Amino acid sequence: MSFINLKKRNAGCYSSPFSGVGAEFFPLGILPDHSGLVLHEAGFVAQNNWWNFPNTLSPFWRLYYNFKKGHKVVFRNFEKELTPEHMVLIPDHQLFDSVGTRPVPHFWVTFSLASRLDIHQEIPIILTPERYELDIIRKITALFNDTANCLDRKKTYNMCIALLNIVLCRKEIRWQTNDSPMIEKASHFIEQNYTSAISIRETARKSGMSYTAFIRAFRRYQGVKPVRFLMQVRTRQAADLLVNTNLPIEDVAEKTGFPNRAYLSRVFKKITGTSPALFRKTHSPS
Repeated sequence: MSFINLKKRNAGCYSSPFSGVGAEFFPLGILPDHSGLVLHEAGFVAQNNWWNFPNTLSPFWRLYYNFKKGHKVVFRNFEKELTPEHMVLIPDHQLFDSVGTRPVPHFWVTFSLASRLDIHQEIPIILTPERYELDIIRKITALFNDTANCLDRKKTYNMCIALLNIVLCRKEIRWQTNDSPMIEKASHFIEQNYTSAISIRETARKSGMSYTAFIRAFRRYQGVKPVRFLMQVRTRQAADLLVNTNLPIEDVAEKTGFPNRAYLSRVFKKITGTSPALFRKTHSPS
């Protein structure tokens, strides 16, 4: 696949779990079943020579594995090259850059997960793949042809679910030991009502908790305070509108719950490291 065609087709990894070059399964918004997993997409590009997505901040998880060196993920204080010696697992709501222009075989899975990580878990999660995990990855990638089309969706789905269940049981991954149904419900409420003037105190009251206890429990569950989580959700949605529409930035602010353009710009730059205008210029499909 040529550089130009891949760049044109690949929609990226921002607010949508679908890249446009993989096998698509369930969209965002589908709740996990008893397995706790929702598989969104799996993909394999044998010669992925364009993989550049700065300031990724999305509501789904990713599992990356490259069969050769040449790509990397870059976080604020950490970067990791994707190599055959490691799988890289990135949870939801993490800010990072995808960097790579060399042609390498690139495998990925995007998914949602009901369980939450322990707030002390190091991110990204770097795992040395076991032989049986690599066997499954090779079998999945064999189901994709040279144009990244999936040849057997049902088999791909079942094998990806098997792979994720194995990987997520690794002892290197630390999970929260207690379920937090009220905080999970509050998180979903924020994600679904981000355009409104959400009162954190009112959200705490509806959760049956004091304000202080709610803030503490929310941070323990999500890793950030509720106001920061709300700003992340609004920023994520604003980024999607900036890239995929021609709306003026003032209208983007209005549609994503920001009171004005100035406030959007201030929050957007704090979270992504760049201004809305520069972000649009950098990531516009044109």
